Amino acid sequence: MGASLDGRLVVAISSRALFDFEEENRVFETGDDRAYMRLQLERLDVPAPPGVAFSLVRKLLAFNTEGRPRVEVVILSRNDPASGLRVFRSARHYGLAIERGAFTRGASPWRYLKPLRAHLFLSTDESDVRSALAAGVPAARVLPEAAHASAAHPDEVRIAFDGDAVLFSDEAEQVFQRDGLVAFQAHEAQRAATPLPAGPFKPLLEALHRLQQDPDAPLRVRTALVTARSAPAHERAVRTLIDWQIGVDEALFLGGLPKGEFLREFEPDFFFDDQTGHVQSAAAHVPAGHVAAGVANAG
Repeated sequence: MGASLDGRLVVAISSRALFDFEEENRVFETGDDRAYMRLQLERLDVPAPPGVAFSLVRKLLAFNTEGRPRVEVVILSRNDPASGLRVFRSARHYGLAIERGAFTRGASPWRYLKPLRAHLFLSTDESDVRSALAAGVPAARVLPEAAHASAAHPDEVRIAFDGDAVLFSDEAEQVFQRDGLVAFQAHEAQRAATPLPAGPFKPLLEALHRLQQDPDAPLRVRTALVTARSAPAHERAVRTLIDWQIGVDEALFLGGLPKGEFLREFEPDFFFDDQTGHVQSAAAHVPAGHVAAGVANAG
């Protein structure tokens, strides 16, 4: 029987999201891929510094125990295969058990997400993220300049999500964008008992929920809904999660307040939001990614 990833939470990640390759990337962006390859090979034995999503990946891989592979992390990179050597060596240096990867030398690697059945794709390339989302894969553009995760919770993976256009569809967000806050509040109050359609990140929340339910898992999972909603629109969001039979550990209904300082207190290993303003606010304090989905990202 061949190898299988069935039953695992599968995370695909670009090399720049996992490691800090910003200096090398500046060479790559000159268009001289030979110089970039040469630089990476010269640094083959120099471990790359941790990147924005490093903490998330390290903690998720720690869920794997002898005979119980719960999480699979796969590198999907626009790097050339030779440069990929440094990625794997850096992973080995930090004790990250990453065995699989695809290196496409400038071509978009997102097309390999489907055969991987990935629950999450993290990349610094917006076009790859948009393509992944269009294909139905939860994906976010990692901000390389974002703060790194706190080390305060070594035994807990903490992940925070926005609601509309992330966990939920952008149905209500469309009303807000078109008709304003009062109409949005009325729309949601009238439909409080009607669950929202699923958004692009529901599959990731479901996969995390399965990890939460594993009594033998060596780490815990703590999730948070961090949304600009406020009462009375909060009720529909809560009822939707109840309908899905998936809970979150914390729910912050901020009524439009900047999210960054609240996320600083929650200390997630990663935060996902569809609004660039919220992502920028968060990135000053925590690892953050932009979900290019919904009406706010149309065009």
